[in-house]
Amino acid sequence: MSKIRIAILGTGGMGGAHAERLSSHPDVEIAALCDVSPEIVAQFIARKMPDYKPKPAVFSDAATMFREAKLDAVVIITPHTLHYDHALLAAEAGLHVLMEKPMVTSSAQAHALTARFKATGKVFTIGYNTPCTPEFDWLRTAVREGRFGRLELVSGYLSQDWLRFTVGSWRQNPQLSGGGQAYDSGAHLLNSLCWTVESDIAEVYAMVDNHGTPVDINSSINLRFTNGVMASIVVSGNCPANGASMHFMFERGRVDIDGWCGEWIKVFDGANQVKYPVIPGKAQTPDDNFIDAILGRADPRTSLQNGIVQSELMDAIYESARTGLPAKPQRANRLSAEEQMEKFAQQLKEDDWGHQPC
Repeated sequence: MSKIRIAILGTGGMGGAHAERLSSHPDVEIAALCDVSPEIVAQFIARKMPDYKPKPAVFSDAATMFREAKLDAVVIITPHTLHYDHALLAAEAGLHVLMEKPMVTSSAQAHALTARFKATGKVFTIGYNTPCTPEFDWLRTAVREGRFGRLELVSGYLSQDWLRFTVGSWRQNPQLSGGGQAYDSGAHLLNSLCWTVESDIAEVYAMVDNHGTPVDINSSINLRFTNGVMASIVVSGNCPANGASMHFMFERGRVDIDGWCGEWIKVFDGANQVKYPVIPGKAQTPDDNFIDAILGRADPRTSLQNGIVQSELMDAIYESARTGLPAKPQRANRLSAEEQMEKFAQQLKEDDWGHQPC
């Protein structure tokens, strides 16, 4: 069987993590790399892939790479606001896509991208950690089956020294990031919530503190899902002690879990902690699941729908923070698939796809 020829678009910090995972995968050939200059890509190869054979082709333009490199798939790891355009280019090239989180930075983009990408029949996954863990798979199954009765409440936090280590980077530039810590590391926790509850969001009330920067650093978010589950999430970007925890409270039990990486879980059946809960399965990386999904060996653990729900949530978070009032996700304004395709066709006419930055 021939290997999957894959490209990495964006060679920043997470590019190295994906290169490490994919370079050792027996079913993958990293065929191409792309960033804003050949020099940046060459430095990346020297640091992260010095002995990799054959050497990947080097590009500084995404459209050129998709046209010339004879690819099967791409991992997109560019600044958040570039995700939409780069994913559309990948769809035009007929590629499978693993998109780093967040998928896009507006619900309008999420719906337009979904309409366009579904027409390709290709695999599209998002680089969230927890859906690929047996712990969260077990938890979502428990919610679906009502193992502890009805899920009623969820609380959680994520803390990180994000403000200091992103100073001067694109992550604090809203034109490139689309938002701050809630859209960056906080996306993991918020997706863990939405992925597990599996419901549209009815209402959001949020407060943010930018700490004098152009983007949110700290967030306090309260929300209610249409199925009645309520949640309270805080995201800290100004705390030197990194960590994350989530607590799912049921009628007849509770589950505490690592909402960032899914590395630990505590289960309470009624009032009693289950000392050694049996959690079957083995953790994967998002890269492993992506490759398995392409090869038909596994179902994708994330999808375009996860990107839709989270983008609708983020739009409502920022709207509530701006107005000081509760906000409702704008699902009523969703376009039909036909309208989305028409919008996409018009976008193709208006944009210069050959000169998209990496």
